[in-house]
Amino acid sequence: MDLHEYQSKGLLKQYGVAVPEGIAISRIDEAIPAYKALGGQGVVVKAQVLTGGRGKAGGVKLVDNQASFESAIKALLGTRLVTYQTTSEGLPVNQLLIESLTDIDQELYLAFLVDRGSKSIKLMASTEGGVDIESVAEKTPERIHYITITHGTLEGFQARELGFAMGFAPAMIRPFCTLLNKLFQAFISSDMTMLEINPLVIDREGHFICLDAKVNLDDNALFRHKELAELRDYSQEDEKEVTAAKFDLSYIALEGEIGCMVNGAGLAMATMDMIKVCGASPANFLDVGGTATEERVTEAFKLIGSDDNVKVIFVNIFGGIVRCDLIAEGILNAIDLLGLDKPLVVRLVGNKAEAGNTLLSNSEFDIVAISDFKQAAEKAVKLMRRK
Repeated sequence: MDLHEYQSKGLLKQYGVAVPEGIAISRIDEAIPAYKALGGQGVVVKAQVLTGGRGKAGGVKLVDNQASFESAIKALLGTRLVTYQTTSEGLPVNQLLIESLTDIDQELYLAFLVDRGSKSIKLMASTEGGVDIESVAEKTPERIHYITITHGTLEGFQARELGFAMGFAPAMIRPFCTLLNKLFQAFISSDMTMLEINPLVIDREGHFICLDAKVNLDDNALFRHKELAELRDYSQEDEKEVTAAKFDLSYIALEGEIGCMVNGAGLAMATMDMIKVCGASPANFLDVGGTATEERVTEAFKLIGSDDNVKVIFVNIFGGIVRCDLIAEGILNAIDLLGLDKPLVVRLVGNKAEAGNTLLSNSEFDIVAISDFKQAAEKAVKLMRRK
């Protein structure tokens, strides 16, 4: 789960981290009072959307008077922002963060990340802040410094070594270490998977200030943080993915032509790979779970059917805990309820697969039942190319 910038900064403030003074607004009539509360002079207006590249897309505007401030508010609030990380439709700008300006002396980059490969937390830092860290990694990788944090503890010597590696004067090492410990405490205590500060700045008075902040929280740990879970902004997420979550369906929209309904994440990944091997692309990742029910099957069909890009539906079910005949009944009931205007290929193997395939074959609907995995995928691709 991602947090907006203003939410991320609000969370960091709870741990004593310095951030610019700012006010989030969601209505036009809140703008001028917020502007005056911040001093009525130069401010920065930031679109609150859960994507990168806001500045390059015009979602961050520096203004130095009230007229230009009002113009910036009207240009952003209530619009949709398109960046290199969004679709062509962009994301809705429902909120703006208005912040006082910071007198910047130096811009840095800092991030804490969960590294599943090493089963540790990685701390990344660079003197090249305020730019895409990917380009720094590609062109000047020596300017990125890494620390591996094991056993859940950021050691004092690690923080000091990083400070010297960044080229800080001795007087800056202690406040830098203090900042790292505060950020690490926020990271651990909030069950974050990512905390990115870009840029982390040093102002003219020598203070570290988090000028921007991106936070990703572990969805599996949100039951421990109900106050954070309530911050979720569903308007920033794919509508079909939000609907899927309500029915315990794991759904991710993709850009292919073959809609997939599978039980089990591993089989779902294998199904998408097989579709690619056969020369097409999956339209989605959709895992109905190991204990799929008729209701989930119906909702899964709704999701797939609502995607205009889908030309063929491919159902791939392995009956372990779930019975294939019950899945077949769910498919038939879903078709009876929703209709079927796209070719449907179904592969049922495992528990009660024979009974399930018999139900499908004897139905009045045009369903292709194939038990061989690759043959079923090839048939789906072949039907897609006919459309």
